[in-house]
Amino acid sequence: MKAYHGFRTTQGPIVHIVVDGHILGDLPHLVRHSPTGFEWGYGGSGPADLAYALLADAVDTATADQLYQDFKWAFVAHFADTWTLSTHAIHTWVATVSHASRS
Repeated sequence: MKAYHGFRTTQGPIVHIVVDGHILGDLPHLVRHSPTGFEWGYGGSGPADLAYALLADAVDTATADQLYQDFKWAFVAHFADTWTLSTHAIHTWVATVSHASRS
């Protein structure tokens, strides 16, 4: 199972891509709003970039373009200092939001 694990260090926030318990590397920062990197726990530019990067990696950039601000408010703005989010949870949210917009 693929997931993302975020935590804070004295050097700043880090987000790992994890598959079956093994760290594959850091989630790439795709700069859209925040030149200084990812953040979470509120609704600013760093959380917006994290939301975009999570959606782009888990789904695709077209989905990220459309939904990252909503995803930020649904998930990223509420993350604690340490968090884990599965791609399954992301896909479920995207499917629910996409279905609701077609109804």
